[in-house]
Formats: sequence, structure tokens, C-alpha cells
Amino acid sequence: MSKPNILIFMVDQLNGTLFPDGPADWLHAPNLKKLAARSTRFANTYTASPLCAPGRAAFMSGQLPSATGVYDNAAEFCSSIPTYAHHLRRAGYYTCLSGKMHFVGPDQMHGFEDRLTTDIYPADFGWTPDYRKPGERIDWWYHNMGSVTGAGVAETSNQLEYDDEVAFNARAKLYELARGNDARPWCVTVSFTHPHDPYVARRKYWDLYEDCDHLLPEVPAMAYEDHDPHAQRIFDANDWRSFDITEQHIRDSRRAYFANISYLDDQIGQLLQVVEDTKQEAIVMFVSDHGDMLGERGLWFKMSFYEGSARVPLMISAPGMAPGVQTTPVSTIDVCPTLCDLAGVSMAEVAPWTTGQSLVPMGQGIERTEPVAMEYAAEASYAPLVSLRYGKWKYNRCALDPDQLFDLEGDPHELTNLADHPDHQGTVTSLRAKSEARWDLEAYDADIRKSQARRWVVYEALRQGGYYPWDYQPLRRASEQYMRNHMDLNVLEDSKRAPKGD
Repeated sequence: MSKPNILIFMVDQLNGTLFPDGPADWLHAPNLKKLAARSTRFANTYTASPLCAPGRAAFMSGQLPSATGVYDNAAEFCSSIPTYAHHLRRAGYYTCLSGKMHFVGPDQMHGFEDRLTTDIYPADFGWTPDYRKPGERIDWWYHNMGSVTGAGVAETSNQLEYDDEVAFNARAKLYELARGNDARPWCVTVSFTHPHDPYVARRKYWDLYEDCDHLLPEVPAMAYEDHDPHAQRIFDANDWRSFDITEQHIRDSRRAYFANISYLDDQIGQLLQVVEDTKQEAIVMFVSDHGDMLGERGLWFKMSFYEGSARVPLMISAPGMAPGVQTTPVSTIDVCPTLCDLAGVSMAEVAPWTTGQSLVPMGQGIERTEPVAMEYAAEASYAPLVSLRYGKWKYNRCALDPDQLFDLEGDPHELTNLADHPDHQGTVTSLRAKSEARWDLEAYDADIRKSQARRWVVYEALRQGGYYPWDYQPLRRASEQYMRNHMDLNVLEDSKRAPKGD
């Protein structure tokens, strides 16, 4: 039995509440809506960690940050941890990445045979937080509210330039694969950096949302003192006191964010069209690494367990998985075992250490009852935070903060913490027991501090004297492109045609 081709679209910081059952009706996203119609849609998918590098390492490996050691955006992803790229490649797949994956460390491949672009973010330890210095704000890389006050229109930007390159290289690779010169099945991951802030969009997409009814958040900004302690730490890390955020800033930021969803839709549509036009068949997955609060309750970006930050879209179009919506909570750590299941690839040798589970049975009508786990241990935290989503409940725990319990059916905006409510102590006791069985927060905290301290020493040492960067340098073999004199022109022209002529 032949193994299926797999095309994965990963986007960055896409709020899952905008995908209640595929893209919200009011979003201008015709290609994603078309994909949704033929996909199993997981409406309550949660990131393993609401930050880029830890969320992506978890997505690739099927393990939480406490297992991978990728606690933050400057933590090394160890080369000995198998990813879906390793599992598929070992089973005979060609594996390729175009775009971002925020790998930190000297290994910039992690199982991919080819990588078509460099990353948009640094590969070294320079973005390491430091729990030994609570309250410290690292100005040169921490988020600040300038992304909100600077929102608007531009025809190009750092991120647009990057994603244009990602899409261009992915299109070329899909055409190359269509030529059939490599008989292996393929898994191509196309990973965009949009709609991640800065909130800057091209005019053609910006204009789509001129009359949008969703340019203000449903829950307006709250006073600083009305927020929970972790949200206050996020405000402090984002340097909110240095900015005067107006309603127009909020409208412009959200409008640009929605516009960049439409930009992504355009790019994804073009890539899907290449697959169709070249008569290739592929399983298609669409997923994000984490969400964006988009001004809800005054919070922006990610770094929290609130729905806007922690919930992401996930859609899978695959034979044997029925189109339709699944509302049972699932996790991005389920992606790796799901891909292996779809490809008929065994993970048995590492299964005891992988906490994700395949979603294929859910696409076949089989129920799932296990809670979904999340972790956060990066900037704006000074001790790890952990969360369980179990049925309608979300239970958050941190050694520094009061427990939180939210009923997401009755309180979807998480405005009422029920952890101290006398009517819900049974639920709190049960979920606390599940949380404590999974996490030893004191030991977890010690592991994070050890990792941070080591990385600060290494980073400062390597910045002295000669410096050799870990950033990926894409290879360009110009002498193997187009027509060269070691090639037979007749063979070349036929081999480069897709689909083949009669």
C-alpha cells in the first residue's frame, strides 16, 4: 500500500476562537473555507505552550515543554528528540520545510531532509529569560505595545518579505515533486510567520475589512489591578505604561490582523492550486502554534492560558477522517502521532515518552476523554504555569498565583474564577489532583532555572571573540538548476514537465 503525500500549513499566532468551525463567516478566507469543508475540524485545539519555540517543538515531537526542555524562545531543541519529520523520513518519506520553525541550537533541521529558507528568528540563546531577576524587562527583544500603536498599511515589511519567500519556495518545491523524479512519498511543511504581529498588512487585504463589525474586542480593557497576577506580569513585560493605546489603535491592529489572515488564505490557496493543477494528491493539515489575545480584556499577543492566546485552529483533510466539526478538546502535541498514524508509521519505540495521541480515531467517530495539558515557562513568568482543559473546565495552577477554574460553557470569556467558589470545590479538588499527578512544580521550576543559567553562560561566552552563528544558511546549487552542460537537454526538458505530456 502506497503511503500518502502530506502537506502541512503552519501559521503563527492565529487565534483559534476565530475558527469555531473553520474560519468565521465574516473572515475573507475562501480557500481556508474550501479546505474546511473537506476537513475534520477540531474546534477546541490547544497549544502545548502559548509561545513560538516551545509550542513548535511540542507540535513536532508530541511532547510538552517539560519533556523537550524547550521552555522558552531561546531553549535548545535537542537533536536526539524524534520529530514527525524523523519518523516519516525513517519510513521512506522525503521531508521538507519551507519557513519558520524557531529551532534554537546548532541543529536547524530536526529530521527535515531539505530546508528551503532560513528562519525569521535567531537560533542562539540570546532571548533567554532569567527567573533570577524577577521584574527585569529585556527591552531589545521583549514584546512591547509598539506593535499596536504602529499598526497600519505597508506594501512590504520584514514579515511580508519572509512569507513571500516561504510561499515562493514552497510553490517551486511542489512543482519539482510533481515531476515524479523522486518516487518517495513526500511531507512538505509550509510554515508562515503571519498573522503574528507587527500588525501591518498590504492595502489589498486591509481594504477587505473596511466595514468589519469585529474591530473591537468583545471584552474591553480592564484596569491593571483587576487582572490576575500573571496577566499583570504580561502587561509589565509588554511595557504597557509607556504607550497610550487608543480605540483607533485597537481597530487598526485587529483590522491588519484580519487582513493578514486573508493574505495567508491567498498564499495557501495558490499552493493548494499547484497540487491540484499538477494532479498530485495529499493529506492537508492546517494548524497554528498559538493564538493572539487581540486586545481582549486589554491583553495582546500570547503568553497566557486565556482562550485567545491558547486556542488554535486545526483542520485535517485526509481519507478515513470524516469532514465535520469535533468539539472535544485536543492538543497540538497530538499532531506528531496523528501524522504518523495517517502515514502508517509506527512510533512504538518512543511511545512511552510521547504524551500526544492520534486524532485519526476522532475523525472516525471515536470519543476521547483525556484532559488536555498546557505549560508556560517563559517571559512574563517567574515560575512555571500549568493548565488542564477537561470537559468544560479549565484549571490553571502556578506556585506564585491563586488557582484558577473557569467554566468555558457558561463563561466563555473566562471572567469568573470559580476556584474559591464553595459549589465547585469538588471540581477543584479533582483537577488539582490530576494536575499534581502530572506536574511536580518545584522540580519543574528547578529544571527551568538550571537551563536558563547554563544558557546565559554559553551565550555570553560565544559572543566573545569570533562568532559562528547557528542560523540556517539555505543552500543554492546553481550548477544543478535549469540547463547545464553536464545535462542532456532532451532528457531535461521532459523531466521538468508536470504533469507529463501524452
